[in-house]
Amino acid sequence: MKQLVIFSLSIFLFYSCKQEKKEETAKIVEIEQYSIEQFMDNENAFSNGFSPDKSTVLMTSNRSGIYNIYTTPVKGGEFAPVTASDSSSVFGISYFPEDDRILFRMDGNGNEIFKIFMKDSSGIKRLTPEKKVRALFRGWAKDGKSFFYGSNERDPKFMDHYEMNLENFKSKIIYKNIDGMQFGGMSDDRKYIALTKPINTNDNDLYLLNTKTNEKIKINENISGSSPEDFSPDNKFFYYTTDDNAEFSYLMKYNLEDGTKEKVLEKDWDITNFYFTRTGKYQVMFTNEDAKTVMSVKEVASGNEVQFPDIEGQQILGASFSRDESMALLRIGGSNTPTNSYAYNLETKEYYKLTDVLNEEINPDHLVASEVVRFKSFDGLEVPAIYYQPKQASSDNKVPALVWVHGGPGGQSRQGFNSTIQYLVNHGYAILAVNNRGSSGYGKSFYKMDDQNHGDKDLKDCIAGKDWLAKQEIIDADKIGIIGGSYGGYMTMAALTYAPEEFKVGVNIFGVTNWLRTLKSIPPWWESFKEALYTEMGDPNTADSVRLREISPLFHTEKVTKPLLVLQGAQDPRVLKIESDEIVEGVRKNGVPVEYVLFEDEGHGFVKKENQIEAYGKIRQFLDKYLKDQNAEAINDGKTESTNIKKE
Repeated sequence: MKQLVIFSLSIFLFYSCKQEKKEETAKIVEIEQYSIEQFMDNENAFSNGFSPDKSTVLMTSNRSGIYNIYTTPVKGGEFAPVTASDSSSVFGISYFPEDDRILFRMDGNGNEIFKIFMKDSSGIKRLTPEKKVRALFRGWAKDGKSFFYGSNERDPKFMDHYEMNLENFKSKIIYKNIDGMQFGGMSDDRKYIALTKPINTNDNDLYLLNTKTNEKIKINENISGSSPEDFSPDNKFFYYTTDDNAEFSYLMKYNLEDGTKEKVLEKDWDITNFYFTRTGKYQVMFTNEDAKTVMSVKEVASGNEVQFPDIEGQQILGASFSRDESMALLRIGGSNTPTNSYAYNLETKEYYKLTDVLNEEINPDHLVASEVVRFKSFDGLEVPAIYYQPKQASSDNKVPALVWVHGGPGGQSRQGFNSTIQYLVNHGYAILAVNNRGSSGYGKSFYKMDDQNHGDKDLKDCIAGKDWLAKQEIIDADKIGIIGGSYGGYMTMAALTYAPEEFKVGVNIFGVTNWLRTLKSIPPWWESFKEALYTEMGDPNTADSVRLREISPLFHTEKVTKPLLVLQGAQDPRVLKIESDEIVEGVRKNGVPVEYVLFEDEGHGFVKKENQIEAYGKIRQFLDKYLKDQNAEAINDGKTESTNIKKE
């Protein structure tokens, strides 16, 4: 009798679950699919700071189709345009500390040669040199009478440290960078400057320069990854993070008077950022916890944790405080929620939503939340990844999939919102954003695992990710491709070249294809980082060139047999246009379908909305044609037309 009851209960549970699954599947299949125009009409907007009286907030937004700057009331409301560029993007920096003048920066269509400009009642004025000089804002002086910036005006290879006086807008060099150092901050009394000297892409030497005596004090005793964070507002201590004798970066405090050191805080993940608000009322810390951003703010005097509003369970991704520390601007979002800006009053606990960036035509319930997964690679190494599963997918409705590879080397796919990923997932593509060995965020041992081993073990991790996808019951195991940008674009080409049967298609977004050329042609302002990059990748001017040629897909294009899409910006200073030109030419000789999308007015990343629509819409058209439908006969006989689209 007992057995009969259990058997009957099992039948009931099986039937109930089956019915629930059918009902859920029926509901899921009705998810609306949105166009690329609708997804790219998600606004990308972020705050740049409060006005001195905290009545308005400076914002940068691409709502016009290109980035421009605006102002909006602190409690939310209409955006008032400040600039109206229709060519180069404009990015806000800050209001002036004591008046409503505005600083912003522009480059030349993505060439990364930024200039600093001022907007006042009389118009716009360029404050830094025009010709081939790169300038980056580095903060306001504590008294608000000047600001600091880095510039390679003296030597294209090195960024010196300047101070610009607001009375006459004249500059003076505070630190002349003749040793290939990287700037890491300056004490409020200008006595100390933090500097780093890269050793490799993880490790560096950390120094404090005494600007009065010109003495350099080395802070780290061992080879380690050390990052300057902030000086205490009273100019007595210097804070930095390091992974010395540890896997993850922890927080240290250095006494500027006697040179003693003290560990402040250690966690099970990297502490990625630490700073004080202007007068030191609060200390702010961010950690990278399994590809998720976690913020902690403490009141220094009491040591108490400051509570911030929990807005729909989303992450606080960034925070900046008003000069009087009474208010904060928060960036809040999630993997299935675009990042919005909020103004938060720390005294009244009120918060105001400044942006609503999700296109009102998109139902937020139709967007997909990411999931952190892990799988074993070829050698047993556990590899983390961020997984997006289409809502319409089921065991009865299997979907194609993509392995998504981040940039770098050394980048990380995070649990954040990505309109392109959501667009592809919405149209029935599962995506596994693999954090292969060599990715940051999982400890320095994991980070170093791909040094001078690119195109081998890191590629095998991506293949293992493909194998993991193939085992999922909702995935069509015969329809898995690979996609990535920059280093991820290299991984796409490495996969199609060195493992040509593993993936059905590849999408290469401004990816490196010739490491010899790329490493020799890095922008001059990367000079201080060049040797570190050579340590990880290899020196193209030595015997390493043999291996670098071997791992460069350009020299092995005859191996590529699967359809390829390549996207490139002509102004890209990191991965030159010729990289994509030549890989397309080489692969086309095989009779393989190749499509090429070239934007004359973009750099390393596409920022103009019309170009984003063209680029990412083309990705889906390509995938629909060659991965989702897989017209095998057309692919095999090489008769499918290739296209070359240029945007002028």
